[in-house]
Amino acid sequence: MRIFNQSPPSETETKQRILQAAQRLFARNGYDGTTTRDLAAAAGVAEGTLFRHFVNKKAILIEVATEGWVELLTDLLTELSEMGSYKAVAQVMRKRMLNIRANSDMMRVCFLEAQFHPDLRDRIQLEVIGKMTEVAEAFFETAMEKGVYRKMNPKIVAQVFLGMFAVAGFSQNTIVDPNASVQEMQEMAEGLADIFLNGVLQKD
Repeated sequence: MRIFNQSPPSETETKQRILQAAQRLFARNGYDGTTTRDLAAAAGVAEGTLFRHFVNKKAILIEVATEGWVELLTDLLTELSEMGSYKAVAQVMRKRMLNIRANSDMMRVCFLEAQFHPDLRDRIQLEVIGKMTEVAEAFFETAMEKGVYRKMNPKIVAQVFLGMFAVAGFSQNTIVDPNASVQEMQEMAEGLADIFLNGVLQKD
């Protein structure tokens, strides 16, 4: 019987294992409650391997947060071009809310640790939130020029739009039930889209 040796994991695969382990541990135990020994054990690597990929534990925290946000940003960029109608806005919101739920560990790490680590907060603000707002602002400005939306400050519109689905996704114990079904998530997304596009005042 021939035995085939498995090739060792690449440096990229090892780094991803470290980041995935860090995301789980930081979300469960917090940054301060997680040691580099814990990280190495969870990732299945030697402790020294951590420092071959990252300068220190703080660098791992920052990459966990920014990498996850970049994925969310990439998805948003792809879908923003579809937003030209009520149905499209509702669909984008629903997908974003589900994506945020799927990335709940990363979100927990961001929001718990950003308040204690100004460098993490600044990195997220500069590299992610700022870029998301710029892209959304450009989209709404173009849509206003085409007459899809009424003329107003596109930056404010972008901030309101991003804030609505972000709050819905993050506040799983208030706005969205953590056990909500896909149908309930769809109803929430459609409600948010309706409020975003039409407001809440009765039309004359």
